[in-house]
Amino acid sequence: MSNYSEKLMSVPNILRAISDDKSIVLFNTIALASGGDILISSLKLTRKQYYSRISALIKAELIKRQNGKYILTSFGKIVYDFQAKVGHAVTNYWKLKAIDSFDISAAIDGVAKDECNKIIETLIDNQEIKKILIAKLC
Repeated sequence: MSNYSEKLMSVPNILRAISDDKSIVLFNTIALASGGDILISSLKLTRKQYYSRISALIKAELIKRQNGKYILTSFGKIVYDFQAKVGHAVTNYWKLKAIDSFDISAAIDGVAKDECNKIIETLIDNQEIKKILIAKLC
């Protein structure tokens, strides 16, 4: 990979491309549209906002234009999956905070691994988040 490509494909550059609310909505819309038409007006973006964000997503190689439609690249599909996981974590923020407080008391009280698992199973609905927490905390 050339030095130029390495600079473009950095984590900060990728995150910058989807860092604001309008960019993430556009990115998610493209992901969910599966090559279908996207109305700029439905996104509440001006034409300039739309095209500048499209340009940033293309430069970050998250999307590409194919047959006149924008679709996710393979790289974009991976980034989409990870940002969806972050979205699930945000949705469960207060439950995760509760688990954090349990984790502190677990270290003090020596709470059993089974009890740690039970608390996570009770609080968290998302299977991927459960799996991560059980692997890292219990």
